[in-house]
This record gives sequence, structure tokens and C-alpha cells, in this order.
Amino acid sequence: MPITKNFSDRPRILVVGGGYVGLYVAMKLQKKVKAHGGIVTVVDPLPYMTYLPFLPEVAGGQIEPRHVVVSHRQHLKHAELIAGRVSAVDHKNNKAVVVPVVGAPFELEYTDVVIAAGSITRTFPIPGLAQEGIGLKSIEEAVALRNKVLERIEAASLMTNAEARKRALTFVVVGGGFAGIETITEIEDMARHEAALNGRIGKDEMRFVVVEAMGRIMPEVTEDQALWVVDHLRSRGIEVLLNTSLDNAEGGVLKLINMPEKTPADEFETDTLVWTAGVMANPMVRSTDFPIEPRGRVMTGTDLRITGEDGIAIEGAWAAGDVAAVPDVTGGLPDGTCVPNAQHAVRQAKLLAHNIYSTRYGVGQVKNYKHKNLGAVAGFGANKGVAKIMGIKLKGWPAWMAHRGYHGMAMPTFERKFRVIGDWMVAVFFTRDTLQLNNLDNPRATFVEAATPKPRS
Repeated sequence: MPITKNFSDRPRILVVGGGYVGLYVAMKLQKKVKAHGGIVTVVDPLPYMTYLPFLPEVAGGQIEPRHVVVSHRQHLKHAELIAGRVSAVDHKNNKAVVVPVVGAPFELEYTDVVIAAGSITRTFPIPGLAQEGIGLKSIEEAVALRNKVLERIEAASLMTNAEARKRALTFVVVGGGFAGIETITEIEDMARHEAALNGRIGKDEMRFVVVEAMGRIMPEVTEDQALWVVDHLRSRGIEVLLNTSLDNAEGGVLKLINMPEKTPADEFETDTLVWTAGVMANPMVRSTDFPIEPRGRVMTGTDLRITGEDGIAIEGAWAAGDVAAVPDVTGGLPDGTCVPNAQHAVRQAKLLAHNIYSTRYGVGQVKNYKHKNLGAVAGFGANKGVAKIMGIKLKGWPAWMAHRGYHGMAMPTFERKFRVIGDWMVAVFFTRDTLQLNNLDNPRATFVEAATPKPRS
């Protein structure tokens, strides 16, 4: 049984997750709640929030990795921070079980709970995927992918075996949504830049492949824009395989099948397999006593209060972001809920903080969430992109600038905005940073080698 550990006996607003929603809710509430004698508690295993839309640029060497994460300690000085995860929520008794990064699980009492656990990578039981693939949902994955691509290029430049060289220089992304297309284009841009510096890699030796199970890519833009993106990718030598799915990845040998027939398609080898085929709500919500809808999210009303199966709001329970099925009164997904993206998350977080404060302390009126999607922006490497903003279609350099302008503004905290913009300014004069950092997975290797006694000759 978990033990009870009282961090504070003040009325607590418990925020489950320190991502985009959790960070903004805590930032907006921490001083106000403290002034009323309460406390905001944020539980997350990581000490930072990650701005996910920038991960492709981190992987491509456009942005310094630390600049796309926001420190909890630095910006939540008036909140209570717990490094761990919430494994269960018993809202009937206003208690949550916290599993700290270090130590035994314990119970934490609260007055209000905010479910902001976000989403995780959605995968399928494909043989070899877990062993050979890598996602792009964390800063660690983005850094590892960047190093992997650069390492494979360097290694291939010294290979004499044609098949091994071909495998090392084949880079595959599964998933044709925004994340997948931005990732393959950033990788392609960086890889060609690095190969030109190397001199031992031919321009046509590298192979870049996008695998998408549907008949089109990037559903967030119009169909004619999606067709333009496909033409743009192919003009850069990136293969776009539509109506194609990954069936097996064992040993780095990719076996593709045609969809929906599921007949054999192509087969080839690669050392770099990136999986960006969608996300799903954090499964921790299944360990709560809140109703869960078919997509695995907690149900909420337009005021962001969690609702029961009867649609009636549950007192003291709130949710927003990827983990919440928030009604979208302007359209949204086919089921009438908001699309899981940063555009909704940041706006929901600010409204959620307002509504909690209004409900708990009677200051102001509760408001309903309503936001019409302003469009979508995507960057495809330096000076390239596509966008649809309030019905206006952009491509090339204007779209790339719109992408940077929007995400630069959306990046939380002024401190981080300036750091990211600084990276972009430096890249204008000195191009992207393609420096490879070795041995991050085993940083003690050099020391161990030096400290190990050598046999006398």
C-alpha cells in the first residue's frame, strides 16, 4: 500500500503532467493560489516542458536542444514540484498515487485535479519496430536522431562494402503527417549539407523515404497543397510511398505492403527508421475513476471540466490538451472534439487556469472554450515550407517565415523565445550546426578505458 506523505497541508491544485498545458496552468495560477493560502503542485518525471513542434529542427541541427525545453524550477518558483508520475487518481476521495523518480509511492490529497498528461507515441505490433525504430516525441529522441544520421554518414564514407554503405545511407520516416514530413525534410537538408562537407559521399548515394498508409499526406492542409508538397519532396530526391505500410522491420530489413490490399510492396535495408505515425492519449487516464471515450481521452465540457457519462461536470476535476476530449464548437475531429495540437493546447491551458480560479475562489466568470483553427504551418528545412493561414495558401520562403513566426511566438516564456530566435539568427550567417556528439549513450566509455589497467607488454 502506498504511504501518505504530506508535502503541504494547504489546499492543493494537483496538475498531472508538466507539458504545455501543465506548465501554463501552473504559471498562471501559482501566485494567485498562493495568495489565497493554497498551492499548485505539478507532478512530472521530467524537470522541463518540451515544445514538440521544434523537435524536427533540433534533429536537423537548426536549434540547440536545450532551447526548446522550459525549466519547471526556473518558471514555477511559487509551485510545488514533484519529480515522478501519477499512477492513479481516486477522485471520489480526492487522492492521487504518486510514484516518484526516487523512492516509494505515496498518496497525495488535493482539492482540484488537472489531468494534463498529454500524449505518447502511437505504435502497432510490427515485428522489429521496437528494436530498430525511434520516435520523435522527446528532446532525447531528437538529439539521438541527429547524432545517428551524422554518424551513419561519417561511417558510410569509409565503407567499402556496397550493400552496407547503401543501408547506412538510407533514411526512412514512417508517417506522412506534419511531424513526419518536417522530420524527413530537415534530415535531408542536414544530410546533404554534411555529405558535401565530407567529400567521400556522392550526391546521389543517399536515399530518403516517407512511408504513408493513407492516399495523401498532411491532412491539415488542402489537397492541392498536399499534392504540391509531394512534388516538392520528390524534386529533392525524397521518395514518397503513399498507400503503403510497414509490415516488418526485423534486423533493419523493411518489408512494406500495399494498402488496403496488404500485398507485398518494396523491401530494403536501413539503419535509420523513424516512426511518426500518430499519437495517443497518455494511458495513465485509465487508472483514474473518470469516464474515458473511445479515443482513450477523458471527457470534458466546453468549460474544460471533466464530465461524467451523463455529461454533468464533476466538481474539482479538469482536463485539457491531447489527453482531453474537448468539444470543438467550430468543427474539429469527426467526433466533434478538438484536434490534439499545440494551437489548442496553449489556448485551453490559459482558459483552464482562468476557470479553475473563477470556480475555486469566485473571481470572474467561467468561460467556454471556442477557438476556430487559424490554419497550419510547416517548415521543410531552410527557406522551404507550406502553410494555410485563415484561408490564405503559402509555400516556399513565405510559408517558412510564417512557420517560424508562429512557433517563435508560441514558444513558452520570453527567455526561451529569445534563445530560439538567436539560434535562427546564427544559422543565417553560419548555416545549421551539424556537429555530432559521440558516446551520449555511454559517456563513461573514455574514462573506463583510461582507468582500466592495461596488461604489460
